Amino acid sequence: MTTNRFTSVTRRRFLKESGLTLAAAGAAPVLSAPFVSRAMAADKALSIVQWSHFVPAYDTWFDKFAKDWGSKNHVSVTVDHINEHDIPARAAAEASAGAGHDIFGWNGGASGAHLYRKFLVNVTDLVESTAKKYGKPTVIGTQIGYNPDDKTWSAFPDFYINFPPLYRKSMWDEIGMKPDSWDNVRKGGAKLKAKGHPVGISLGHSNDPNTTWRGVLWSYGGAVQDKTGKRIVLNSKETIEAVKFVAALYKEAMTSEVLSWNDSSNNRYLVSGVASMIENPISAYRTAQKTNKKLADDIFMVKPPKGPHARLMGAAAGFYGIWKFAKNKEAAIEFLKYYADHWPEAFKASEGYNNPCFANIVPKPMPILSNDPTSTPHDKLAVLQTSDEWSAAPGYPGPAAPAIDEIYNSFIIIDMFAKVATGSMNAEDSVKAATQQCEAIFKKWQQRT
Repeated sequence: MTTNRFTSVTRRRFLKESGLTLAAAGAAPVLSAPFVSRAMAADKALSIVQWSHFVPAYDTWFDKFAKDWGSKNHVSVTVDHINEHDIPARAAAEASAGAGHDIFGWNGGASGAHLYRKFLVNVTDLVESTAKKYGKPTVIGTQIGYNPDDKTWSAFPDFYINFPPLYRKSMWDEIGMKPDSWDNVRKGGAKLKAKGHPVGISLGHSNDPNTTWRGVLWSYGGAVQDKTGKRIVLNSKETIEAVKFVAALYKEAMTSEVLSWNDSSNNRYLVSGVASMIENPISAYRTAQKTNKKLADDIFMVKPPKGPHARLMGAAAGFYGIWKFAKNKEAAIEFLKYYADHWPEAFKASEGYNNPCFANIVPKPMPILSNDPTSTPHDKLAVLQTSDEWSAAPGYPGPAAPAIDEIYNSFIIIDMFAKVATGSMNAEDSVKAATQQCEAIFKKWQQRT
């Protein structure tokens, strides 16, 4: 496996300079055609780039899976793994150059399928054929790559990552509380911070806080856009209350270290034995199982904390796009078909971390989550089977769109919360400033369409 990094072209620079209006070479393959050797005659290689998974065993499985498929079909398959934080710059570089990998795997709360729509092969037939076999795409799966304006798909939905609270049961039992509401997280977190065990939720610029704080915003009744996706509704009393709550949570229950955390920081904080609770995918728990079983046995999960309005949490999405300039489009399509047919294997390889985007691709009771022999008790992860009920993509309650992707990548919502938490702005002014930023982005994209 090789990892190459493009640092000369950032996503922001690419979007500014190109406006996503560059023409991309190539056309979508005929999906109904059989996969035969003539398709590989011109180029017998297939290249894939995707993130380095937080569950390392998944990468080991995927690399072998891809290599085995290539051997069966006489295709040389290369899989490059890059840090999730490098994905935006790599995508911008490949699109700008009109060259790179055949299949591009995005991972994060947003970005990709909509921002790079003009550069991606229409994979509607692929998604629809998968849906016929395994059920309709979920709401999150649809938001990842579906274009409601012309009813096409720009990307193939792979998985989403849920964000439950991971908490130290013994600590919360000691104070007679459970982190099942945001009010309890604040009050209980303050008590546990006094005992040397703060709550750890990042307020830095990375995917996890971008996802988590949206969940708090929605749980308080706020949102970036309305259901139609045509209007910014961020400036509301509900948003202001959410911002005030986060400021109180930060001051009373957390440490200032969270301001500079990346996506692995809270994992390490939990595994160190310091944190009383984090909001994170189960990768942190899996790490604890491998390094400190006694600690892992004390880590439990519940549904996301309930707010005054709802119980919702953001979800990070994984999806595959095929560039129009890809050298082996037909092989890319056929590989993704084969991958979809073996998706339950991918789910198991991720140790329950990757959640399905097609309704029946992993029937319930789901393996691992319903009964995990490595967990004590064995049904500890069962609550995660309900995550479709409390998980949402960044555009909630409206559709995903390029403007929503850009707002996500600009960290506007995180900064809105952080400025008030650190005292640099009051809640009303911070919400107003964030709203103006979002409206400017919306206006820009509306003028382009």
